[in-house]
Amino acid sequence: MQKLVFTLLLSLCLSLMVSGWVTYINLGLVADFTMRWAHAFANAWPASFVAAYLLSAPVTAVTKRIMEKYHDHQPQ
Repeated sequence: MQKLVFTLLLSLCLSLMVSGWVTYINLGLVADFTMRWAHAFANAWPASFVAAYLLSAPVTAVTKRIMEKYHDHQPQ
């Protein structure tokens, strides 16, 4: 349950930030910016949630391997 809640919150935050940024880059601050941002967010969040949920384990494993190699090369 913790992984589900964490993924839900993280994907929410990232989707809000990225959809807002991309909407701004593509359109600028137009009169209906908020409505367009909301539309972009509504489309982005489900995809972001699924991607984050499915990729969290592989990314964690790769991160662990990278950190193990990093620590192996550190002077004692």
